[in-house]
Amino acid sequence: MMSSGSSGGRAPHRRGDEVPSMSTIASDHAAASLAVPVRGVDVPPFYTSLVARQAADLKRAGRTVVPMHFGQPSAGTPPAARAAAARALALDPTGYVESRELIERIARHYAEVYGVDVAPRRILLTNGASAALVAAFAALFGPGDRIGIGRPGYPAYRNALAALSREAVEIDCGPDSSFRLTAGALAAVDPPLNGVVIASPANPTGAMLDRAQLAALAGECRARGIRLLSDEIYHGISFGARAVSALEVEPEAIVINSFSKLYRMPGWRLGWLVVPEALASRLSAYVINLFLTPPTLSQHAALAAFDDSAELARSVETYRVNRDLLLGGLAAMGITRIAPPDGAFYLYADVGHLTRDSLAFCQRLLAETGVATAPGIDFDPVRGHRCIRLSFAITTPEVAQALALLGPWLAGQPRLEARPAEFPDASGAGAG
Repeated sequence: MMSSGSSGGRAPHRRGDEVPSMSTIASDHAAASLAVPVRGVDVPPFYTSLVARQAADLKRAGRTVVPMHFGQPSAGTPPAARAAAARALALDPTGYVESRELIERIARHYAEVYGVDVAPRRILLTNGASAALVAAFAALFGPGDRIGIGRPGYPAYRNALAALSREAVEIDCGPDSSFRLTAGALAAVDPPLNGVVIASPANPTGAMLDRAQLAALAGECRARGIRLLSDEIYHGISFGARAVSALEVEPEAIVINSFSKLYRMPGWRLGWLVVPEALASRLSAYVINLFLTPPTLSQHAALAAFDDSAELARSVETYRVNRDLLLGGLAAMGITRIAPPDGAFYLYADVGHLTRDSLAFCQRLLAETGVATAPGIDFDPVRGHRCIRLSFAITTPEVAQALALLGPWLAGQPRLEARPAEFPDASGAGAG
């Protein structure tokens, strides 16, 4: 029998008029947390965010940081978009709204750029592409469904699917396929998939699918009853032929896009979905129930950003110059095994001669030089330990500064025992 002074593992009894101390409240909460099991699905962290926090700490301490870790343009929101937002802030009550004008402008965008007729009722505004992905994964698939994703690829595909109890089936998209998902690789997956996410241009490699490759993937999906989702967030940022939309080869494709990349509006949290007409009501119900509507000011700003074409073109040209400068500079330092980027604003590099722990490598590189990069383990849990991603969506002087800092630092790093490289030599990939 317990003694009269024992609480039996429960929080001590207090009189109704006794005010508990903060330490007592904390103790009670801790006991309750231990008593109630967590039943959700564990997902890994976004490892790049750890680098971002380290970079923020360094900046607060007065250090200069070259931000090549996050995939966000450093040039900031286009002036026309900022001005539109300022006008709206003064005149608009900024309640919940889905801008009909913006939806119609997006529809016109598909006609002008891709020659595709998209009815406005098929377009859903979302709180960024992330919300669009979550809504699509939740609305279109059930627990245990198998959704194919390319590896290396954007980590939120894998992690969001896991959080929703969908199975992410990683399909190797390495150098043998020029970092592209192929119809043959899709056909070889067994048991068959319920869905597949494609990205062109891709994160982290910048690889793009041409029309024939995309059509072959769409045909394989039709033949096998696989739902096709196309992440087109980097459309408009390419260094040769324009990106092909999945809607050009498969009218029933689900398309995700955003104003974060080409339009330089990552913090405004605005994206969109294009869905088949038969699924529009279903997807809309998920979007509204999970996220309501995107920020009103963002919708005003985006409408203006759409038509600031000269400003957007200048950004893409800056990325082209940065890409070539970075490829040449890294090659001179012995880093030549790089996925040659056709679009987006990343270089994905094999640094296996320097590390087998890409997160520790990125953290040490940042601490010692101020250059922030993204660890490959975010994008590839199998071989990403020997890779890093560098964003060149920064200014050209910042790229030059990064190279000046990287050169002496890399020269002083010990070389590891040689192992098979992940990527072919891409030292000549800057042309074009």
